[in-house]
Amino acid sequence: MPASARPLKARRSPPLAGTALVPGDKSISHRALILGGMAIGESRISGLLEAEDVLNTANAVRAFGALVVRDGQGEWRVHGTGVGGWRKPDDVLDFGNSGTGSRLMMGAMATTPVMAVFTGDASLRKRPMGRVLEPLTLFGAEYEARDGGLMPVMLKGAAQPICIDYRITVASAQVKSALLLAALNAPGRTRLTQPQLTRDHTERMLKAFGAAVAIEALPEGGEAISVMGEAELTAVPVDVPRDPSSAAFPAVAALIVPGSNLSIPGVLLNARRTGLFDTLREMGADIVVSNPRESGGEMVGDLMVRASSLQGVEVPPERAPSMIDEYPILAVAAAFADGPTVMRGLDELRVKESDRLAAIIAGLRAAGVTVQELDDGMVVEGAGAVRGGGTVTTHMDHRIAMAFLVMGLASQNPMMVDDTRMIATSFPDFETLMRGLGAAIEAA
Repeated sequence: MPASARPLKARRSPPLAGTALVPGDKSISHRALILGGMAIGESRISGLLEAEDVLNTANAVRAFGALVVRDGQGEWRVHGTGVGGWRKPDDVLDFGNSGTGSRLMMGAMATTPVMAVFTGDASLRKRPMGRVLEPLTLFGAEYEARDGGLMPVMLKGAAQPICIDYRITVASAQVKSALLLAALNAPGRTRLTQPQLTRDHTERMLKAFGAAVAIEALPEGGEAISVMGEAELTAVPVDVPRDPSSAAFPAVAALIVPGSNLSIPGVLLNARRTGLFDTLREMGADIVVSNPRESGGEMVGDLMVRASSLQGVEVPPERAPSMIDEYPILAVAAAFADGPTVMRGLDELRVKESDRLAAIIAGLRAAGVTVQELDDGMVVEGAGAVRGGGTVTTHMDHRIAMAFLVMGLASQNPMMVDDTRMIATSFPDFETLMRGLGAAIEAA
C-alpha cells in the first residue's frame, strides 16, 4: 500500500435514515461544459458536479479558448467560441482519471485544425483510446499515441474535415458521443449506427443547443443517429439532475442494512440509466419513485428506498449498457440476496478505471462470497448474509472503493478498502454523506 494511500474501514451499521443529496450527474456535467464551450453565447449551468473528473474537463474547455467561470457551489457560466472556434491549448491537457472527459474532448476538437496533447493519471494511461481515435481519423484527424492507442496522445484536428457513415462496433456512449461532437464541424450529414442502445445524453443535449439531430430505430435492433455538420450551437441554461450512478451507493446500502429508510431526491431517471434500479426491483427491492418530472429534456424523480429481502436473478445481457458503471454495487447487493445472480455482457468492464470485473470478483472473494467468473461476466452466489472481514484492493477505481465500503455496512465483519483517494473523481462528499445517514465508516 503506497504511503499516500487513504484506507477506510466500514463496519456493521445501525439503520440508515434521512435524505441523501447525491451530487450532480457526471455524464451531463461533462457534456454541459463541452457543448457550452462550443456554443455561441453564455450557457449557465446549475447543479454541476464539482468532482475532479468534471473540473479537469472545465480546465480543458478553458484551455481551448472558452470562458469558463465558477459563480458558486455548482453554479457555472460558459461563454463559448462557436463550433470550429477552439484554439490550440498552451499546455498539455491532463484529464486525471476521466475516460469520459478525455474521449469526449478528443471528439470535440477532432474537426478543428488545432493540435493538443492529452494525458492522465496512471490508470487513465492504461485505458484504450484507439476505439475513439481510429474512427476520428475518418473525419481527417491525425494522432500519435503509445502502442495500443494509449496516452499520452497527440491529436491533430482535421483542416478539411469530412462527414462519415460509420457503424460503432463497441457498446460505448463515450465513443458514440465523441463522434457526434466531431461531426458538428464536418460539412454534410454524419450517420452513426449502433447495434446496442447506449446512454443518449449527448443526443438530447445537442438538440437542446440547436443541433440538427435525427434518430432512427433499426429493424435489426439498435439505432442510427444522424447529425448535420457546420452546426451553429446556441447557448442554453442547463440544470444538472442528480447522478443515478452515485445514488446507487446509498440506495443499495439502504436495501441491505436492516431497518433502513432513505430518500434520494432529484435523481436522473433517463430510461438508459435506470438498469440498476430495474434490476434491484426484480430482486425484490422496495424502491418507489415519486414526483416524476422533466428537467432540461431529462426525466427526474425522487426515490424512496427501504431495507428489503433480495432474491437472486438473471440480469439480461442487453441491459448492461444502461448500468455498466453500477455492476460493482449490484454485485454487493447480489451477495446479500438469496440464490445466484447471473450477470453477462460485461466485457466493457475489462477496460474501465481498472479491470473492473476482476476487481469485483477479487473483492467478493475477500469478503467470503462465492463467485464464478464467466468469459463475459460472473455468477454471484448470494447467501443472504456476508461474512466480510477482508481487505479490497481498489486499483485506483472509485466505484470499487465505494461498493465495498457499502458492503461493510451490512457484513458480519468489517470490510477495508486499501485506498479511497480516487473517490473524489466522482463523489467527493461520499464519506461525509454516508456518515450523515448513519453509516459506520472510519479510518483504517
